[in-house]
Amino acid sequence: MPSSKSLSVAVICSSNMNRSMEAHAFLSKKGFNVKSFGTGDKVKLPGSGPDRPNVYDFGTTYDEIYNDLLAKDKQLYTQMGLLHMLDRNRRIKPRPERFQLSKEKFDLLVTCEERVYDQVIEYMESRTPVDNQPVHLINIDIQDNHEEATVGSFLICELVTTLANSDDLDNDIDSLLYEFESTKFQRPMLHTILFY
Repeated sequence: MPSSKSLSVAVICSSNMNRSMEAHAFLSKKGFNVKSFGTGDKVKLPGSGPDRPNVYDFGTTYDEIYNDLLAKDKQLYTQMGLLHMLDRNRRIKPRPERFQLSKEKFDLLVTCEERVYDQVIEYMESRTPVDNQPVHLINIDIQDNHEEATVGSFLICELVTTLANSDDLDNDIDSLLYEFESTKFQRPMLHTILFY
């Protein structure tokens, strides 16, 4: 168990549906102070065909999305795993949240794909700095499917636990990330420091 649960963490994917919510659930069970977000303009879920996604506004509740998909095609969306995913999500929080609308501050932002990492940087750099409080932004690429989201949540938890155990995160983070990347993840990770 982490010695420092005071680290505030945000896990961010595109729609705040799969990868960020799986990690949110897992970190939360481990006692971390965690929130999750999406960076997209809309919440998008697969539909009955590649050219027919289900699109919702951020702020639409997980319940409303669940019931909409249930009414459209219960068998299809059960088979795709979307109803199970939404059921998990609504047990964690009421609705998907957009990172760009959050006023909260975190010590650590973990994104699940490079495009989302870039969107977070773009948003943070477009804001007027308030108090120049630093925040570490780390990207771990996780494919957007149920299996990878589960594996990714374990990796994110392991990473956050490692970082939470550091006595001097700002000083140690580069070496901790290097070690994590070379021994556990074996794929390149991105890291930068941004300011609130």
